[in-house]
Amino acid sequence: MADKIYNIGVEATMAVIGGKWKPIILCNLRHSALRPSELRRKIPRISQKMLTQQLRELEEADIVDRKSYNQVPPKVEYALSEYGETLGELLDGLCAWGEMHVNTLKVKGEHVVLLNEA
Repeated sequence: MADKIYNIGVEATMAVIGGKWKPIILCNLRHSALRPSELRRKIPRISQKMLTQQLRELEEADIVDRKSYNQVPPKVEYALSEYGETLGELLDGLCAWGEMHVNTLKVKGEHVVLLNEA
């Protein structure tokens, strides 16, 4: 297996949490465990296939934990792992910056809507 080489730390971070959906999934898991159906409601533009793929990748990276309950109907929940919790400050910063950016765009006269302001 080839060595992973990164020029700066942010490359290693983005290799794990980068992309369109992973930061959004992680921000939604920041405060509580959620079932996949709950995540789909919170992220309506993500397909079920993409959500499943992204959750699997985050689970493989030890960022999220998957808990299966032995019941009928089957129940599965995802939560940030202990290691994933170390991203908390970063995720909070991303959310805060996004809110500030939306406000900046509004001041510039752009029509921008942020549905879930903290």
